[in-house]
Amino acid sequence: MENPILRTENLNAYYGGQLALKGVTMAIPEKRLTAIMGPSGCGKSTLIRCLNRMHELIPGARVENTVFLKDKDLYAMEPTEVRRMIGMVFQRPNPFPTMSIFANVIAGYTLNSIRLKRGEADRIVEESLRKAALWEEVKDHLHKKGTFLSGGQQQRLCIARALALNPEIILLDEPTSALDPKATAFIEELMEELKKSVSICLVTHNIAQASRVSDYTAFMYLGELVEYNTTEKIFTVPQDKRTEEYLVGKFG
Repeated sequence: MENPILRTENLNAYYGGQLALKGVTMAIPEKRLTAIMGPSGCGKSTLIRCLNRMHELIPGARVENTVFLKDKDLYAMEPTEVRRMIGMVFQRPNPFPTMSIFANVIAGYTLNSIRLKRGEADRIVEESLRKAALWEEVKDHLHKKGTFLSGGQQQRLCIARALALNPEIILLDEPTSALDPKATAFIEELMEELKKSVSICLVTHNIAQASRVSDYTAFMYLGELVEYNTTEKIFTVPQDKRTEEYLVGKFG
């Protein structure tokens, strides 16, 4: 494994008394794209919510053991600092509907009561939108509401919002599942570009997408991490029969 930026050690996660993640140990390498795949209900979305402590916002949810960001215990850090360093983009585009495109990009600062000087805000907005390949499309419409944009553009706006806080990692939870093929291809190209400067962890049920865009792939089933390796090895020489059966469509 290359230099890990994030690692879990024997991580368990619960919803009330229900065990949703069972002893997950994995390391996510820096400035690479790691895909987590598996059938619905296998625990992949629960896992990434544990990686930025969103899991604990659910009543009755808890974790056992921990996650390390570099060598820092994630669960000993302030949650707001964790979510600044580890950004999250959800399945459905969710720009704040009452906010402009400009305000959406810097929402992480506003919601944490961080005041930005106008010039600094302008710089962060432009840089973030450029990184999300959206600047040229919206630069003359920054004060229109984010909901003015198409679905694919809204998802790139949400990526820009995560990038604005200069995170170490971005977690993407099925980011293209609500998009058409053209918008999906655009997001995949964007992921390829972004991983040069930020680590990415992608949850996907799309096997072909995982094979196209990721450097490493994890396969989860019934709350367990079944197999984790380079994407090439997972797709060509899987070591576990369940991985092989999932890849050929026997379940999922």
